[in-house]
Amino acid sequence: MNARRGTRSDATALSIALVTIAAILLSLTQVFAGEADVVAVDATAESGGTWRFDVTVRHADEGWDHYADKWVVEVPDGMVYGERVLLHPHETEQPFTRSQSGIDIPDGVSSVIVKAHDSVHAFGGQEMTVDLDALR
Repeated sequence: MNARRGTRSDATALSIALVTIAAILLSLTQVFAGEADVVAVDATAESGGTWRFDVTVRHADEGWDHYADKWVVEVPDGMVYGERVLLHPHETEQPFTRSQSGIDIPDGVSSVIVKAHDSVHAFGGQEMTVDLDALR
């Protein structure tokens, strides 16, 4: 009987170890998807003094738990002038481009930073600086 109890204990320990390893590997996939990167920006001055931004983002979206969920247009001091919320993952469309019109940026602002955000890492990926004076 002791041999059977040992086998049962070994099987239980093995099951616990396998579940633990699976949980660790699953949590690591969220880290390995990386941060959201801005890979292209096309800014256009619109009538009325506003701007349109066409922003291309690359991120290894993994579904609702980890995806690029917005991009922003801001100045170096952190003031945000525009934001485009991304309402769903883009697992099969990479990179992807989304636009936002009507972004009001004061004439005195000469450049902006465009950066992407993801649901796990927040900001931190590749950003792009846009020289607005060159486009006016």
